[in-house]
Amino acid sequence: MPARSFTHFPVTAPDPAARRMSVDTPAPGVIVEAAVDSYHDALRAQEAGVQRIELCGPLHDGGTTPSAGLIARCLDDLLPSVNVLIRPRAGTFVYTEEELDIMKRDIAVAKELGVDGFAIGALTPEGDVDAAHMAELIAVATPLRVVFHRAFDRVRDQDEALELLVSLQVNGILTSGGAPTAEAGIERLRHLVERADHRIRVIAAGSITGDNARRIVRDTGVSAVHGRAYRDIVAALQP
Repeated sequence: MPARSFTHFPVTAPDPAARRMSVDTPAPGVIVEAAVDSYHDALRAQEAGVQRIELCGPLHDGGTTPSAGLIARCLDDLLPSVNVLIRPRAGTFVYTEEELDIMKRDIAVAKELGVDGFAIGALTPEGDVDAAHMAELIAVATPLRVVFHRAFDRVRDQDEALELLVSLQVNGILTSGGAPTAEAGIERLRHLVERADHRIRVIAAGSITGDNARRIVRDTGVSAVHGRAYRDIVAALQP
């Protein structure tokens, strides 16, 4: 059976330049990225004033790839920049060739719909970044933004992983510094920010709230935070 083409997908993507905040112009202050798994949650995040949304499937299991219908509807109505999580299933981040093919197809569909970027991640059984799989996924996602998601907190050596992701020209890393929460990982996050040295954005994630967001930003130097408590985070980081 011949492969089906994505070029006939029955949705016309809106003009990103007219619809959303610029993804090229740096946001003032710290970027707040909301993790959402529904249309109404995405609208609430927009109302809260976040600069970026990571759109996911159900987050109770860590999130999976959202449906094309959810992506399309959110892109119709949202102004913040939208990243889409690409994760074909819950569980480990070690993927088969068949799962890799699913991920590439999902990226192609979301790209055609008009998203701004992707949160992806793939590991080897040994706990390293799977450079071969990541290169294939990035090739499909290019030229859109790519963030390596919290699979980074499962790697064997975060310093080595950071350098590999820089070499792959990944734009950002979502991490708690390998700790159970971003607050517990403050020292490690600060180290990662210093090692990144503006070559890749370190995005703090992991139980960030209005109570700890300002301290995490101040003590680590991160320029972006990610979480579900986006309304409180936005309020806490107001100048």
